[in-house]
Amino acid sequence: MSDLRNQKRMAASILKCGVNRVWIDPDKAEDVQDCITRGDIRTAIDSGLIKAAVKQGTSKGRIRHAAAQKASGKRKGPGSRKGTANARAPEKEAWMATIRPIRDELKQLRADGKIAPSVYRLYYRKAKGGVYTSRRNLKQHMVADGNLKEEEI
Repeated sequence: MSDLRNQKRMAASILKCGVNRVWIDPDKAEDVQDCITRGDIRTAIDSGLIKAAVKQGTSKGRIRHAAAQKASGKRKGPGSRKGTANARAPEKEAWMATIRPIRDELKQLRADGKIAPSVYRLYYRKAKGGVYTSRRNLKQHMVADGNLKEEEI
């Protein structure tokens, strides 16, 4: 094939792309070789002999594969961890997930008249102290203490 470096350089300038993205029709390379001015190159571009190849992006295939592996539990060993255990699964969020249902349950029992406000306050403070692990555990304590009837559970 003939030397088309000059034509490619001018085409890159006109097309506002890199020299490597300039595509010249291989069947019409001789016609392009006759283009010696920028005007000639513009004409060749308009007629489709010269084009700018589409920009290539970065493939996400490897990223998707790694994400799928992480979803299945791989790539999560101690060598891959940056944050502390608490940064990765905050203790506060676990506490919030525990205390909110317990407090909701206490409010519901008080609203239904199953416990007195003074009993509510007692169990609220104990819940804040971390005595109960769940709604069920709270109710079991209340029944054991005689503040709630078994059938009211």
